[in-house]
Amino acid sequence: MTRPATLRTPAALVQAGLAPAAQAAALERVSARYAIGVTGASAALIDPADPRDPIALQFLPQEAELHRAPDEADDPIGDVAKSPLPGLVHRYPDRVLLMPTHVCASYCRFCFRRERVGPGKADALSPEALDAALAYIAARPAIWEVILTGGDPLALSARRIEALARRLAAIDHVKVLRVHTRVPAVAPERITPALVRALKASDKALFVALHANHPRELTPEARAACARLIDAGVVMLSQSVLLRGVNDDPEVLAELMRAFVETRIRPYYLHQGDAAPGTAHLRVPLAEGREIVRRLRGRVSGLCQPTYVFDIPGGHGKVPVGPDYLHPNAPGGACIEDPWGVSHTL
Repeated sequence: MTRPATLRTPAALVQAGLAPAAQAAALERVSARYAIGVTGASAALIDPADPRDPIALQFLPQEAELHRAPDEADDPIGDVAKSPLPGLVHRYPDRVLLMPTHVCASYCRFCFRRERVGPGKADALSPEALDAALAYIAARPAIWEVILTGGDPLALSARRIEALARRLAAIDHVKVLRVHTRVPAVAPERITPALVRALKASDKALFVALHANHPRELTPEARAACARLIDAGVVMLSQSVLLRGVNDDPEVLAELMRAFVETRIRPYYLHQGDAAPGTAHLRVPLAEGREIVRRLRGRVSGLCQPTYVFDIPGGHGKVPVGPDYLHPNAPGGACIEDPWGVSHTL
């Protein structure tokens, strides 16, 4: 299926009818700092008549991005503090993040790495930097899993993905390869048989985590792209970010999780939005997020329950922050709460 070219400038958005001409100057200021990229698949889902369209909120730039809140930081989850080498983050003992590219098929308006992608930023690791990162992994037998992220690793060509997968295959103590991507949803035509073969060249246990935030993103084309991966033996997981106006509603979130499961994707993480610059208008308070997640339990299949997580600023790691049901210090003695909010004495 032929798609329109990716829209990368305010002028292109105006021409496509996705932004009013009156906002062009303001959006040029946004684009001078943060990358714009709206694929044909994503653009086709946007309703230009809806100012709160949940797909538009994720991908179309807004002037609000130029306003930085006091709690926001260029590196909100502390990647730099845990980066021993360019393109590598080693936060946990048994796994590393490897970022072979800083390019994405689409650019999210809430990206926590937005200061490292886009205008004036490096597109990819140099060959020397990639050699050094792989040597670091090879020298540390405790590293059991390598997570390819970025950028979006599936924005790379099948040839480059296969070359990297084969180099990882040569590191015996690495047993698991995980890939974080938006591509099956935002550019499903990229999931070709050649790309699937390239991913599987590592001969490791292979997991692909799909980032999607609204059920409309799981179009028939996106589901078919995921099926090409799953039918080839790839295990797929989901990653979503809780976003104001996108999925901060229990019914929408339930529909999203059901859509994942129907696509044979296991719901994995629901992320609290990170305090990246210019993203305050999209973040949901943690207490509100906990209540939204609480309303999934008991109302939606256990297959559809993601883990709600928060990345502690400063590089201190990711922890679950979902609702509590056990209350050991409740007045009158320990009790447990059922999914409908009724307490029962233990």
